[in-house]
Amino acid sequence: MQILKNDWHELLGQEFNKEYYQKIRNFLINEYRTRIIYPDKYDIFNALHYTPYKDVKVVILGQDPYHGPNQAHGLSFSVKPGVPVPPSLLNIFKELHDDLGCYIPNNGYLKKWADQGVLLLNATLTVRAGQPNSHSHIGWDKFTDQVIRCLNDREDPVVFILWGKNAQAKLSIITNPRHYIIKSPHPSPLSAHYW
Repeated sequence: MQILKNDWHELLGQEFNKEYYQKIRNFLINEYRTRIIYPDKYDIFNALHYTPYKDVKVVILGQDPYHGPNQAHGLSFSVKPGVPVPPSLLNIFKELHDDLGCYIPNNGYLKKWADQGVLLLNATLTVRAGQPNSHSHIGWDKFTDQVIRCLNDREDPVVFILWGKNAQAKLSIITNPRHYIIKSPHPSPLSAHYW
């Protein structure tokens, strides 16, 4: 079965056959059976589904998915319409408004950003309900490292926005001088006073 349906498949398809990914898969099969895990298993790769490789202009790299009910849907920092805007995203919207005069939307659904070439990727793609960073040890770093490597190899410049320690751990992978890197603390209210 082909997990990725666009040009990411050609670049990342072999990752799904590797031992580390098989361990992630087996771990997640049990996790989804026995616990509440976010996002829904069919949404895990939405960041890649919504933003094809050839269209990526900007990467916003977060930590891990939101861990509250109905929040995570596979795009970092995004929530579906009708879900209250989480504090991290509210801080992002406030910064965009204060710095650039951008309108603050009435929802936190960022699919339009993804459609415009913003890859909304988390360093870890799944999380247990109510337990931030609970899946940071299961091997997602190997997969998301490969996503970053693929983008690093591109001729076209990419802007990498790395928010928080987990995202900034990817800094050593971004070696191509054509790319632009922006680092800052995570926009969570816990670290936003540094923003």
